[in-house]
Amino acid sequence: MNQLRLNPLTGRWVTVATGRASRPEDFARDQTPVETNPVSPCPFCPGHEEELPPALETYGTSGEWLLRVVPNRYPAFEGAGAMQVEHLGPLFAKAPATGIHEVLVFTPQHDRSWADLDDRQAGLVMAALRDRLEDHSLSSGIRYSQAIVNHGRAAGASLSHPHGQLLGIPFVPGELAEEMAGFRRFSGACLLCATVDAERAAGHRMVSDKDGVVVVSPWWSGVPFELLIIPEAHEGHLRRAAPGDLAAVGHAIRDALHRMRELLGDVSYNLVVHTLPHHADDPFHWHVHVVPRIHSVGGFEQGTGVPINIVAPEDACSLLTS
Repeated sequence: MNQLRLNPLTGRWVTVATGRASRPEDFARDQTPVETNPVSPCPFCPGHEEELPPALETYGTSGEWLLRVVPNRYPAFEGAGAMQVEHLGPLFAKAPATGIHEVLVFTPQHDRSWADLDDRQAGLVMAALRDRLEDHSLSSGIRYSQAIVNHGRAAGASLSHPHGQLLGIPFVPGELAEEMAGFRRFSGACLLCATVDAERAAGHRMVSDKDGVVVVSPWWSGVPFELLIIPEAHEGHLRRAAPGDLAAVGHAIRDALHRMRELLGDVSYNLVVHTLPHHADDPFHWHVHVVPRIHSVGGFEQGTGVPINIVAPEDACSLLTS
């Protein structure tokens, strides 16, 4: 029977309707190349560094870089200063889109993804993200920084070279505010610490549990094969996490993405990191969402904000761990 399941992070209902499901191999996959002109040199590849703005950070000790952080050439947010809202009458409000927009180039190797990184490189990605978040926290106009990875055309990627983005913005976005409210609503201990305990006890949504990091196909999954990656050590701010915990999360992400690719092929996905706003001290537990883009969103979902997931998270976990 189809079910409604409540996502306690956001307070939103999700519909699990398995009778509408296809086999994993039947999901539509957009194989269109990400680059519209694949012959053009990739600006993220070694030898083309001059095509980008000067690097903010470069990691590597042997004369060849391992990871670079560069300003986005087409920033969505740029400029300094706190958010200044101007009201144009009772209905229209506007503010300059000040902030920071950076690109983290994960590796010099073009034909790779996070799923292919070795332990050192996967850990380095997380260490670089921590360093950049620390830097963002010192910018007076930045209230929150959102780290994302768009992999594949259906997820919004415009270049296939493995990279992520970090956007520092002058406000706390609605998705993060809803999650913070979810932590406040939860009575007792931390919501995600409790989730780890509950999913361990249930067992059948546990994709991975090692090195202090839990990967689950969460009870409230809104899309097929959605994953939630939770470091066991309780901390609200990613930038305050222990180096070993950061590296372990990078490895867990790599392993989960690798298994997902083995099962589903090279599907598009969005990866988002949720951490506390820079100067907040609210109840929270930083974590990572992986959202595959393997099914279409219909009018009901657009009109109501209620996802319909055609693969039960228990079934997704079974397939990912088989």
